[in-house]
Amino acid sequence: MDKTFEEEQRHLSEVYATIVKLRDELTEELAVHEQQAAEDLERMSDELRPDTFGVDADEIMETLAAIETLNSVIDSYNQQRDYAQERMRRVLALLRQPYFAKVRLRFRPNMPARDVYIGAVGLTDNNLNPLVVDWRSPIAETYYNQENGKTTYKVDGKERAVDLELRRQFDIVCDELRMYFDTTVAIEDSLLLSALKRHHSEKLQSITATIQREQNEVVRHEDVPVMLVSGIAGSGKTSVLLQRIAYLFYQERDRLSPRQVSLFTPNAVFSKYIDSVLPSLGESNPLVYTWRSFMESQELGGRDIGADTDPALMRKLEEAVPTLEIGLDDLRDIRIDGTTLLTAKQLKSALDKYADYPVGPRRIGFVLDDLYARLNRRFSALARDEDMQEAMLSLDIGKQEEILGDIVGDDAENEQKIIEYTRAYVEHLYGSARDLIDYCDWLRIDRMGARLLDGHSLNATEWLWLWLLITDGGSKETRYVMVDEVQDYSVSQLMLLSKFYPKAHFLLLGDEHQAIREGTATWQQIRDVFVASHGTVEESALLTSYRSSPEITELFSSLMSEQERGNLSSVRRAGVMPYIQAFDAKDVDAYVEQLKTVARESQDEEGLTAIVASDGRRVSWLSKQLGNLASVVRKNDTLPATGVVILDLALAKGLEFDHVVISDAQQEVYPNTELARRRLYTAISRAMHRVTILAQGALTPLLDDYLRNTLT
Repeated sequence: MDKTFEEEQRHLSEVYATIVKLRDELTEELAVHEQQAAEDLERMSDELRPDTFGVDADEIMETLAAIETLNSVIDSYNQQRDYAQERMRRVLALLRQPYFAKVRLRFRPNMPARDVYIGAVGLTDNNLNPLVVDWRSPIAETYYNQENGKTTYKVDGKERAVDLELRRQFDIVCDELRMYFDTTVAIEDSLLLSALKRHHSEKLQSITATIQREQNEVVRHEDVPVMLVSGIAGSGKTSVLLQRIAYLFYQERDRLSPRQVSLFTPNAVFSKYIDSVLPSLGESNPLVYTWRSFMESQELGGRDIGADTDPALMRKLEEAVPTLEIGLDDLRDIRIDGTTLLTAKQLKSALDKYADYPVGPRRIGFVLDDLYARLNRRFSALARDEDMQEAMLSLDIGKQEEILGDIVGDDAENEQKIIEYTRAYVEHLYGSARDLIDYCDWLRIDRMGARLLDGHSLNATEWLWLWLLITDGGSKETRYVMVDEVQDYSVSQLMLLSKFYPKAHFLLLGDEHQAIREGTATWQQIRDVFVASHGTVEESALLTSYRSSPEITELFSSLMSEQERGNLSSVRRAGVMPYIQAFDAKDVDAYVEQLKTVARESQDEEGLTAIVASDGRRVSWLSKQLGNLASVVRKNDTLPATGVVILDLALAKGLEFDHVVISDAQQEVYPNTELARRRLYTAISRAMHRVTILAQGALTPLLDDYLRNTLT
């Protein structure tokens, strides 16, 4: 028997027993807490007087105070329960796999080496000694550096030198050690190679245990204003992005909220595909947007979203805003529930007070202060209005406590107190007017935009851009913005994001070879946009394919330049050669029969097969031909784990499948153009294990070089 295996299994059993004990203690704690909370709340509820009719004011006040105390107790119990449940969630994650690696580190030559076990979350024993360290902790960097011998890791910006004597990986399920590997460099990463053998799952899996050195450099990169990551297909860009988010949450545990991080994804299918990664690491998902949902969050969903907006129009607006004259017709009254609080003339008066300043954030800032003052005066006037006072006095006692924070009681004859109570009531009714002032809802952006652009109606991108130019609105609280598939964004979209999130740091990931639409930003244009807005752009490259077999990597890399091809590699083991067949365009029956044969055979295979069509019309046609042999994936669907699906190329972007069938590889669909080359590269590179290419007519000439080299 392997003594090392026995020792590691014994250690695993001890750690697992500690985790089980902690789970049991938390289970008991939650049960006792729930019972105690129920008893306390029942007792306190029984002491309350639910009916206040005919009761004097002192007893009413005692009842209201008791209610307030009860609410505080409920809040306290909820906080304790939430904390215990969060700990339980992390413990349950460790029960699935307590750790995945260990390093043996010697901190000083004359001191014994120390073993450090690394897992998805950290765990200490009752004496606060670490049993498992979180993969994001500084010391875990020694594992991801993949350098035996002298190495370093950073703590609070300072480098610490250690001697890495052992780097060991584990294949563990619960308390069972299946295998261990001692490795030194990435290409010998047995855990990675084992993981790569697995088939597609309906959700993207965390790569925490298999992060490679080039990926780790992105995940743990120092915080910079903008980082642009170029990665070939299958290099783990999306996984790296999500690990980076998890790393930031760990580094800024008490300072960074999930609502301060925004993630932009290609489509809703992709959003669902990645939504379990961060929770599996014990973290909450950030705000996740597609371009459409982002516009909907700004209440602009009813417009053309403006993905293809001409940046020249954006620049024209930018140049024109300082010379803009805002007239009375460019303003609207500030109204709440039919009550006018500030008229357009009052707004114009406030704007005219600062006419020495050009239209823009500085002038609007002065105007907003003026409007707040006017609104306060309006509220004070309403507080003295007899009808408003009568409405306030008509509130029942419960509503008085809820809205006013007090009950009127004996103060009904005190004029000053009545004014104060009514002011609180006015705030309750119309306080949201401040939001309208803040958001500059009183500006008719469409009217001004049409005038500046000679009658052109604003789409959502143009509207939001003009609003930002005038008001300097946007999100000042967002600290990080992550953009996946950045090559699919236009210059205008990126200009808008950089301005909407002026204080945020950006991580931009993409592959310029997967830009499948005309008019999207080039790599140089991406740099230019963010250098202009954030000053500098740091860059990194991911050049190893972890998704596709060497045969598939060779196929899609044949669509790249010879120089680019020379830098790429795949770490997967050899697989099967791509299958390529072209049919006579007139022989539709033979083509469809072959497609059906592929679909039938794929149903018996492990994993998921995707028939990738060029567009939605082709998806519909294929669905009719294949019937129940394949199901169609649409934009809001979740991918299944197995079977055969049909989807268009735009939806397939960013996803991966065991077997990809490119169903329309004919010359008309993929002519010898740069755009077609990128589209074909994208379609092929979705595949992990197998690629089948079928053409209904002459085969695309883009594969000529590959076929020529393969045949020779």
